Amino acid sequence: MKNVFLIGALIMLGVLSANAQRHEGPAGPPNPFVGNSEAVKEGTQIYNKNCTTCHGINMGAGIIGPAIVQPGAGTFRGQRTEFELMEKIRNGVPGTPMAAWKGKLSANDILKLGAYIHALRGMAIDDPVPGDVAHGEQIFYGKGECGSCHMIKGKGGLIGPDLSNIAAERKTVNIEGPLTKSEHRIWLDGGDHIATLPPMDTYDAVLITLKNGDKIDGVLLNQDGFSMQVMGLNNQLHLLDRADVATVVEKPPLMPTDYDKRLTATEFRDLMAFLTRQGRKEPVQQAGRTSRPSAPD
Repeated sequence: MKNVFLIGALIMLGVLSANAQRHEGPAGPPNPFVGNSEAVKEGTQIYNKNCTTCHGINMGAGIIGPAIVQPGAGTFRGQRTEFELMEKIRNGVPGTPMAAWKGKLSANDILKLGAYIHALRGMAIDDPVPGDVAHGEQIFYGKGECGSCHMIKGKGGLIGPDLSNIAAERKTVNIEGPLTKSEHRIWLDGGDHIATLPPMDTYDAVLITLKNGDKIDGVLLNQDGFSMQVMGLNNQLHLLDRADVATVVEKPPLMPTDYDKRLTATEFRDLMAFLTRQGRKEPVQQAGRTSRPSAPD
């Protein structure tokens, strides 16, 4: 019976749409477990034990229950502060199946469930992949050859995007997708995602032939009707006048999408552990107020 009521409580939390108008509600005290990887792990276990009979894994939609961190489902629309979400679990909602869970789940268990929700809504750096970070760095600059194109904190190549803040800008699935799938989706805040990938006009691999016969092999950084900016495979920047360009031939993408096969499972995990820690962790934002809680050890 407890499980049924907890599932009902989670259903009523609803979905947080990244595109909805931001809801300004009570801030409340910050969740001290946010950002604590062990607490997030425990929150995951609480969710999996009590909620997956109705909801899907990672708080997605299940056979009975709607998604919790994906827009477009549930009763509560728009952005809610995490304090409000926790209050609905603690105190329930009168007239709905969502019962008050204060006293049924411990206060810390509710907060850990909230830390899990926060991790799914947040960027990769909020819940980095566990693994050997130092080994992952070795893979990045060594066997994986990522550093030949990408730079992190001033070290590496210039051909691809700088990844120094990648974990603060993308969710974990957004980092893993380009490494393992030729077709992948970009997940936004709150679980929203772009259903159809727009065509990219930057970082495309190109072979440019100039009217004087010179050839430039590299990636397209930027272009307009009058000029082109191309980073050569030798990490040299070329600023071109379109009037000097004879032909532009698109080439297959330089970025491999089979790192899960190129690397062993341990190597790939450690690479993800390294990448999901690259960035500056922002203070917790709650309803217009900024605070930096100290998570328990």
